[in-house]
Amino acid sequence: MTTDDAEAVWPAALVDRYREQWVDLTRLAYLLTGDRAVAEELVQDAFVAVRARWDQIDNPGGYLRTSVVNATRDWGRHQQVVRRHEPGAAEAQQAATSEDHPDELWDALGRLDGRRRRAIVLRFYLDLPDVEIADLLDCRPATVRTLIHRALRDLRREMTP
Repeated sequence: MTTDDAEAVWPAALVDRYREQWVDLTRLAYLLTGDRAVAEELVQDAFVAVRARWDQIDNPGGYLRTSVVNATRDWGRHQQVVRRHEPGAAEAQQAATSEDHPDELWDALGRLDGRRRRAIVLRFYLDLPDVEIADLLDCRPATVRTLIHRALRDLRREMTP
């Protein structure tokens, strides 16, 4: 499908938003999943899903961001189920992650639980305020502050020799 064909099928504003936000949303999904291919797929799925509701959405950027964060959360839950049902898979995954990402901060982020990792990424990567993070994580702003405080404490412990 050419660009002209895509614009004929997809609303032009959505095509523009795709061009503007795809890289940032993919980077966000990557930070939350640790897997580039999964991140790209989740972002693509979010754009496909938003296409069906495009005329009903008041804040497309926020809707897409929320869709991506929720998709990474669902993916993470699925991965937990897979790991529980495959003997020895958790150890193999940890070994692969360590070899693929020798960065100490990346490894420390990977050891945080999902909620704390999402809170840290949303705060320090997207620079979102507590209220928006709370909406994305479906919790109160005070809980967001607690998650970030505890995540930073855990990261300091991990990073301190």
